[in-house]
Amino acid sequence: MPARTPDVDIGALTGLIGYMLRRAQIAVFQDVFRAFAEVGIRPAQFSVLTVIAHNPGRTQSQVAAALGIKRTNFVALIDSLERRGLAERRPAPSDRRSHALHLTEAGRMTVRRLNRMVEKLEAGMIRRIGRHRRAVLLDLLARLSEP
Repeated sequence: MPARTPDVDIGALTGLIGYMLRRAQIAVFQDVFRAFAEVGIRPAQFSVLTVIAHNPGRTQSQVAAALGIKRTNFVALIDSLERRGLAERRPAPSDRRSHALHLTEAGRMTVRRLNRMVEKLEAGMIRRIGRHRRAVLLDLLARLSEP
C-alpha cells in the first residue's frame, strides 16, 4: 500500500469504516501475497484449500457458497488447483452430476505449509494490535459480515 503523503488532507475518509477497512485489507494482503508467492498460491486459493481440508467431499457448489465465490469463478479456481495436483474432483456419492472436492497428498502438505505462514503473519498482526484487540476486531468484522 502506498504511504500516505502527509501534506494531503484526505478529509473524512479516515472516519469511514469502508475506507479504513479497505486500507487495512490492502496492507494485510500485501504481506499475504509476499508470503504465498514462494508457494505460488493466491489468498482465494488458500481459502478454497482450507475449506476443502476441513470439509472433504463437499460439492463444488457447497464450497463456493460457503466462501461467497461465484460459480463461474470457482470452476476456474478449482481447475487451477487440480492442474497443480493440489485438489481433485470426484463424483459425489449422493449425486453423480456433482463433484465432491478432496485434497491430494500434495494439497494437504501445501495447506500445512501455508498454515505455518499464516500463523507467522497473524502473530505479526497480533503484535501490532494486541491479543485482546484481535478478538474485538474479529467480533466487529463478523458483525459487519452478517446480513
